[in-house]
Amino acid sequence: MSESAPPESGPRYRRVLLKISGEALAGDRGVGFDFDRIGFFAEQIVAVARSGVELGLVIGGGNIVRGSQLSQMGMDRVGADYMGMLGTVINAMALQDVLEKQGLDTRVMTAIRMEELAEPYIRRRALRHFEKGRTVIFAGGTGNPYFSTDTAAVLRAIQIKADVIIKATSVDGVYSADPKKDPNATFYESISYRDVMLEELRVMDQTAITLCKENQLPLVVLNLHSPGAVARAVRGERVGTLVS
Repeated sequence: MSESAPPESGPRYRRVLLKISGEALAGDRGVGFDFDRIGFFAEQIVAVARSGVELGLVIGGGNIVRGSQLSQMGMDRVGADYMGMLGTVINAMALQDVLEKQGLDTRVMTAIRMEELAEPYIRRRALRHFEKGRTVIFAGGTGNPYFSTDTAAVLRAIQIKADVIIKATSVDGVYSADPKKDPNATFYESISYRDVMLEELRVMDQTAITLCKENQLPLVVLNLHSPGAVARAVRGERVGTLVS
């Protein structure tokens, strides 16, 4: 993946895939939706989209249902994962509603066909939406069980030829340990894919990191709760952690 060379005042990356966790949409509730928090995220997204960036979004489903957790509770893993995929569609529709109320033209595309709700994911159609200035929300994961939404995000980023993938989290970037539990955790301004895998840092799952490494896709990990963080990262400013 190559980085564009726009003017200094413009974005460094022209096409971006933003990954947001489902839990972020729930805010302090933990489950369901916190529409004040979603509105805050939407403002950040709209600002980036209106800066001339072609923006794709992938949202997790953890605020509704996590397939891996249901599986651990004894449910069949395949069925549990499909339930998780449906949760991402619900989140995509919720975010789409908030974004469009802020004037952003969006499309939801799903890996599992459900035409009454959203378009099926077709790569060429997604690229056409970007050309027309629309923000595309990719839902339904990869459409296959046993794959996380992190892997789905990286897969979509590669398929649409994104210049960078941004993973928006609740911490400021990549640490040597969970900074919420270990106050002595070391913050990394930059780190290699190899070190992320060797140190088993919980940035993304191993499949997602491997895909990034094999396709030379830069990954920026930052705090979504920090106002303007995504816009600054898109401009090429040092925000969060760069994994490359």
